[in-house]
Amino acid sequence: MGKKTDLELFLREVGDTLPLKQTERVYLRATTEDSPGQRYRRETQEREVLQEPRLSTDFAEPLGPEDTLSFKRDGVQNGVFRKLRQGRYPVEATLDLHRRTVEEARNDVLSFIRRCARLDVRSVLISHGKGIRSDSYPVIKSFLAKWLPTIEGIIAFHSAQSFHGGTGSVYVMLRKSQKQQEINGKRFLNSR
Repeated sequence: MGKKTDLELFLREVGDTLPLKQTERVYLRATTEDSPGQRYRRETQEREVLQEPRLSTDFAEPLGPEDTLSFKRDGVQNGVFRKLRQGRYPVEATLDLHRRTVEEARNDVLSFIRRCARLDVRSVLISHGKGIRSDSYPVIKSFLAKWLPTIEGIIAFHSAQSFHGGTGSVYVMLRKSQKQQEINGKRFLNSR
């Protein structure tokens, strides 16, 4: 008796079997539409970012013209904050609050932050001035220092470098939108 090959042994064992008939096929296609869960998360985050914060115009702790504004939420990486502080993020949008009343400045800041959040703008510059011509103290700067930490969509801010206005301006970093987080997640998953 000769040696039988693996193929011959296999064919002898399965020789009388019949393949199963496939009656139904499911065709899967890639979808560009968000799932209900993704839509819910995105809409919830947008509501949080765009939620109307209570920005009081009653009183703000007086600051000096050369005082530095600085704030960072928990979870913001030190390297990201350092880069913001150094003015190394490109300024994607600007807001000038010179010659504005406190009420006007508050409304301008809120609508500006909302618009930036909708457009996925992350790094902005707000020019508030040093209040040198003010009779008392830099009013808009003082109120801005009070308001910015209360706006949920803002994750960090710091007084600008001299080429962007120094202590008369502030760099502001907004939270990434859910859409941008998903894009980054896919980009980093594909790079592995």
